[in-house]
Amino acid sequence: MLHFVIIGAGECGARAAFALREKGFDGDITLIGAEPVAPYERPPLSKEGLVLAHEPKFVATLERYADQRIDLRLATHATDIDPIGTVVTLSDGEQLSYDKLLLATGASARSFPGIVGTGERIRMLRTHADATGLRPALLPGRHIAIIGGGFIGLELAATARKLGADVTVIEGLPRVLKRGVPEAVAEVITQRHRDEGVDIRCGETIAAVEEGATGAIVRLGDGQELSADLVLIGIGAQPNVTLAEKAGLAVDNGIAVNERLETSAADIYAAGDCCSFPLALYGGRRVRLESWRNAQEQGTLAAANLLGAGDSISAVPWFWSDQYDLTLQIAGLADGATTMLRRDLGEGAFILFHLDETGRLLAASGIGRGNAVARDIRLAEMLIAARAHPDPEALTASHVKLKSLLAA
Repeated sequence: MLHFVIIGAGECGARAAFALREKGFDGDITLIGAEPVAPYERPPLSKEGLVLAHEPKFVATLERYADQRIDLRLATHATDIDPIGTVVTLSDGEQLSYDKLLLATGASARSFPGIVGTGERIRMLRTHADATGLRPALLPGRHIAIIGGGFIGLELAATARKLGADVTVIEGLPRVLKRGVPEAVAEVITQRHRDEGVDIRCGETIAAVEEGATGAIVRLGDGQELSADLVLIGIGAQPNVTLAEKAGLAVDNGIAVNERLETSAADIYAAGDCCSFPLALYGGRRVRLESWRNAQEQGTLAAANLLGAGDSISAVPWFWSDQYDLTLQIAGLADGATTMLRRDLGEGAFILFHLDETGRLLAASGIGRGNAVARDIRLAEMLIAARAHPDPEALTASHVKLKSLLAA
């Protein structure tokens, strides 16, 4: 009987395991997870997961894994892969032979240069255990300093303010969300945070972060000192590639895979946050995406290709972030755009369309309250997938339905 092994029990790995059963695979499936809890969704950790902090939002119940004959190994990690002998060695010394192997090892929180590890007063957020440990510090009267003005840092800031803590966000770049988010959208987010009392400081360098018995001190490059009860480091994530590198697999900003998620080694695939891949929709540009939807989609695609489908990556990149009552959504990749057009949707909501020099729609970025931009971003996503060259005047005219442009 065939044996498929999946290393990494996050959203992607779990989705792949269930998708294998949905697609009729009747062999053995072993799903290996380093954390002591069943696979769960990570996006809530910086939002309602911090507020509730009781248990994570599980992908499935333990009973479902058993029903689907998925051998879920928790609190276990792989230490070695032998691509020639097709064997995985686990942390407890057990060796598993595989016919096909999927690496869904995800990513880890990026540590701040100069800080060796974290402690009680200096923390990062990547796991449910991290979120549970943060919750007691996010209380009224406490001061939280967040290093990093990206998605994680700002989502943490919004959640901390909801819980009553005072918040300072320190960003080294000239503005928040500098990577991948248009300035007009970032300005809306920045103003909302400031309206909620968040102190956002951009263009700041950090000389040192020091932990004391009752708090921490952030020493800025200009000599200022910020005292905080807790320092949260939210400066992005880095792909978990150590296992792949050790096995001799090609690595390029993540485990390098082709359009079918195949690595440089036979019968080994990689998917989700840990891998970089060529995106045909953008001329074969190699990208690595960290998003909930990408983890789901690549988990399903990996399952199909483990079974021999030979399908290629075709999904349009999509991201979202909830902060207070605002939702930011981005479809596509704006790199290479030469024109930006704005479509107002009312009540402060708007979408920015990014087109290249030929008029092709590359990306769309929207922000508004609740689901104000969701439908139009979805239609824009479909236009991007179709490599459409929509009429610029129609894009900016709020009375023209995007659905009509798709039909055209």
